[in-house]
Formats: sequence, structure tokens, C-alpha cells
Amino acid sequence: MKPREENLQYHIHCRPGDVGAYVILPGDPGRCEKIAQYFDAPYHVGTNREYCTWTGTLEGTKVSVVSTGIGGPSAAIAMEELAAIGAHTFLRVGTCGGIDLPVKAGDLVIATGAIRFEGTSREYAPIEYPAVADFDCVLALRDAAAAAGRTAHLGIVQCKDSFYGQHSPERMPVAPQLRYKWECWKRLHVKASEMESAALFVVANSLNLRCGSVFHVIWNQERQALGYDEPESHDTDQAVRTGVEALRLLIARDRRGAQADRTQPLRI
Repeated sequence: MKPREENLQYHIHCRPGDVGAYVILPGDPGRCEKIAQYFDAPYHVGTNREYCTWTGTLEGTKVSVVSTGIGGPSAAIAMEELAAIGAHTFLRVGTCGGIDLPVKAGDLVIATGAIRFEGTSREYAPIEYPAVADFDCVLALRDAAAAAGRTAHLGIVQCKDSFYGQHSPERMPVAPQLRYKWECWKRLHVKASEMESAALFVVANSLNLRCGSVFHVIWNQERQALGYDEPESHDTDQAVRTGVEALRLLIARDRRGAQADRTQPLRI
């Protein structure tokens, strides 16, 4: 193996030093450059498959944004390979569909945990193990949203593997099961549906990493079904800004924590 290829991660095509310890994870590769513009001195590291990587700094600390594509399998790969080259704190910034009626298009949802209605996390932990967001990440996202006056709903999200299993359940052979589960999520006041957080939370906990998620609500099909005016919202800038500001808060809090207790390792 050539020296240049040492420690090259197979899917994301990054090496140690290419990314920061703090990483934002959108799904769409097309969002990476836009997110990176909120960093200081951003530059494109590279792109391979669905994985587009940009790196810059916040508060003098190296940070990155890496796209994961759609769903748990590719998101888990990204986290595994980023962790292998030094990343330890992750914030997923993406989109979702609202479920709970107070969740409106254009709002934010901050996940405190996720329903494991997907397959990736089952290869890391038995189904009894909860998919829970890191508490520090949840607090940083909540505080960043509150400081900017953004409407944010904290709570459980549902994660699935099939987009059309949600949006066209009637044509699926397992339609009765899908409808039954959806009614359960509604009665349990699940905030929204998306596709990555359950896998990311479980993988993060298995690797002793930190992970949180914030989503822009595109629409809420339950509100629309009841006749509420529910125009779709596709501007993800508030979610992006919340994620970036939450990274700033985490960096600052990690520094203060390390200064207060020199026996603890510095995460930066």
C-alpha cells in the first residue's frame, strides 16, 4: 500500500487530519457546501459516492460536514469511518415529516430519542436497547434554537427504512401493520418521522461517541388530513444555523469542562 493510502477510509475517502472532531451530518450531499459556508475558512476535502466532505473551523477548532445519503446503513458507515479518524461528536441536521399535531411545517424538531423501526441498529444492539440522543447534544441544540427564537419541539422521532412505506402504505403487502404502527406513533405523541437517527444514536452509543439530531419540518401529513392549512416548507436554513451554533456551544462547553477538571480528557 502506498503511504498516501494509509488509513484511507474505504467509503468516505478521508484520512486522519481531513476532518474535525466535531461533525455535522446532513443527508443530502448538495447541502454540504452551504453548511460549510458557516465555518471559518471552509474547504472541500473530497466526494465519494454519497459522502461529500468539507472542513473548516469554529472558535478555532477544526469541524467538518459530511453527507450520509439516505437511511441508516450509509449513515452508520459514515459515523464508523469518521470515528476511526478522530471524530467524536456528531449532529445530524436534516428534514422530517411531522406526526404530532402541534408540529408544523417550518418548525424544528430536536430528537431526544428515536423509535428503532429500521434495520441497521439491530446489527449493533438488541431491540430492547433504546436509541437515545446524547444529553449534551440535546441541550446544545435546544439552547441554540431558543437563543435564536426558533420554534423547536423536543421529543421522540420515528425512524424507518422505507420512505414509501410511510407515504403509500396502502399499496404495501404489510399495509395493516404499517397503519397500526402509525396509529401507535400518533397516540404516543411522536414528534416526527425520518430515517437516520435511530441508527446514528445506537452506533454512537456503541462506540462511546456523542450524537444529536435537529430537523426542519417539511410538512405534517396529520395536520393536512384534518384540513389544516399546511403548506410545505423546504428552507432548511434555520436547522442548519441551529446545528452550527450548537457545535459552537459544545466546543465552548467542552473547553470549560476540561479546564475545570484537568483529570478529564479534552475532547477537542
